Amino acid sequence: MSNEVFMWWFMLCVVSGFNVLALLWSARVLHQSQSTVAPEVFVWRRWQLLLSAGYVLGCAYRSALPVFDVQRICLFDSWMSSVIVGRSVATVAELCFVAQWALLMHQISKSTQSRAGRWAAHGVLPLIAIAETFSWYSVLTTSNIGHVVEESLWGIAAALLVASLLSVWPHSRPRLRPLLLAMCATGTAYVVFMFMVDVPMYWARWVADEASGRRYLSLSQGVLDTSGRWVVSQQWQTWKSEVLWMSLYFSVAVWLSLGFVHVPAFTGDPSRGARAASQRKAPHARARAVRGAGSGLHTSGSAGW
Repeated sequence: MSNEVFMWWFMLCVVSGFNVLALLWSARVLHQSQSTVAPEVFVWRRWQLLLSAGYVLGCAYRSALPVFDVQRICLFDSWMSSVIVGRSVATVAELCFVAQWALLMHQISKSTQSRAGRWAAHGVLPLIAIAETFSWYSVLTTSNIGHVVEESLWGIAAALLVASLLSVWPHSRPRLRPLLLAMCATGTAYVVFMFMVDVPMYWARWVADEASGRRYLSLSQGVLDTSGRWVVSQQWQTWKSEVLWMSLYFSVAVWLSLGFVHVPAFTGDPSRGARAASQRKAPHARARAVRGAGSGLHTSGSAGW
């Protein structure tokens, strides 16, 4: 393995280890907060945690065993590095990540009564499911035109979410606007990256394949090919075109997923959870007081005798 590839792979593994630890910490924080937040907020954050776990663990797997799908190139000679396994893990992880976005938009649109936000919340997951279908088409047939459509749909979905966030801005609470601003900035940067870097990259690959007269596989041939053929390469020249997007994808995107678990509540009274916790504790406190009073009476009676 070349030094450049080893350093890149080692960095991915270290970041993934940190991400898994952050996931465990998030689970602990959520458990400890159960008595201090409103029940619906806890349920919403628990769903965010479960979906984030799917994304964090999926990205950790793909960081340890990176795969160059269309070219069938992997870093290690193992069936676990086969394209069909790696792409299956990626599909589940990506749908989990998009479901997090959909849940977040649902909460935001609910708190601001935004119809556009509700449309975005309901539409983003089906849109990305279609994108995943095009991804599988490219992976199985080796035609990069499917990736062009896939990445374009990801960019459109992100643009839709940013537009929805901007539409709810005037109706959101002032204390939540910095969070909305950060989300809009992140989404805008993602859209720019997709349409300025990622989509053109796959388009250029497809044009080059067409110019060279490349023959593509059928879907059935692709299933067999992705299941049983992989080419091991540990040279920087092979991987350097994948380094930028993989590094960002397996770090920044995962941090965003983990951050969704801890976003402030968008609905309800912020003090409602504390009041609910006090109400849950009140019966126990009264019971202890009654038991204490009874014990005091018993002691006094014994002393009188």
